[in-house]
Amino acid sequence: MDSSIAAILTLDGLTNGIVYGLIAIALVLVFTVTRILFIPQGEFVAYGALTLAMLQQGQRPGPLWLLLVLAVCAAVMQALALLRSGQAALLPRALLGTLGLPLAVAALVWWAAPQQFPLPVQVLLTLLLITALGPLMYQVVFESLADASVLQLLIVSVGIHLAMTGLGLVFFGAEGFRTPAFWDERWNIASLTLSAQTLVVVFAALALLLALWLFSGRTLYGKALRATAVNRLGARLMGISTTLAGKLSFAVAAFIGALSGVLIGPMSTIFYDSGFLIGLKGFVAATIGALASFPAAAGGALLVGLLESFSSFWASDFKEVIVFMALLPILLWRSLVTPAHDEDEE
Repeated sequence: MDSSIAAILTLDGLTNGIVYGLIAIALVLVFTVTRILFIPQGEFVAYGALTLAMLQQGQRPGPLWLLLVLAVCAAVMQALALLRSGQAALLPRALLGTLGLPLAVAALVWWAAPQQFPLPVQVLLTLLLITALGPLMYQVVFESLADASVLQLLIVSVGIHLAMTGLGLVFFGAEGFRTPAFWDERWNIASLTLSAQTLVVVFAALALLLALWLFSGRTLYGKALRATAVNRLGARLMGISTTLAGKLSFAVAAFIGALSGVLIGPMSTIFYDSGFLIGLKGFVAATIGALASFPAAAGGALLVGLLESFSSFWASDFKEVIVFMALLPILLWRSLVTPAHDEDEE
């Protein structure tokens, strides 16, 4: 290895690390707000990339049907809950609130998919569709389990991952797809070739982090998310709806996943099951931050990206093993320095 190869591997590792960092931030957000280890986060990444690929071909993406099914299930569950509680008068307004946005998004994507709009419009449609899946998934699957143990929530999360992977095969097929780059320019800097797509990834990640910082610090909903993440019981006592916080955290996680998929789609071929490994690497980064610290998770993601990049050069057949083995000393160290406590403590 010489300096030029090391520079190429470093750039590649940092680029991948930025994407893993976005996934890790989403995992930390969901866990701190809902106590859910959200294993299917990687599926949002794969769905985002493959949905954009389907729109590029002028086809209606499969997640459109998943959105409609989840919306109908959420509406039926909400209607039954209102009828059992004797609040039938609230039914029309509740159904409108549950079905309105998903049906509007589904109708927009249904109409726009065959139109072959420019790439920025297709990216926007992809983000809308995948983001809309997040709160509905929480409402249908996890809302009734809000007070369950972390282990029970993890088991359900694994089940959702398996279901989404199977649905991905149905929606997109076994063939891999690569989407067109947002910017095709390349620049030669000494022995290093810098692609414009790398800059797109960097600037998109920075813009997202800035938006999340402004959202969490300057908006009422963002402050509600922070309060729920710090103390769920205290947030409920102060009148903050933890159900709304859960839906909002899932919406943000779905948006981050879709954006990550859109960003890496031009850089690597994505298959229906590619999200699993991508999500696991994000989970390794989030674990470095103890599933609690956003800066530590982001730093851990850069470390994971660099480790993966250099491992692919030295031992490409074992790069995944090396990345995941790096989690073991972190878990061992945290088990030694973190005092044991009951999981129900707030």
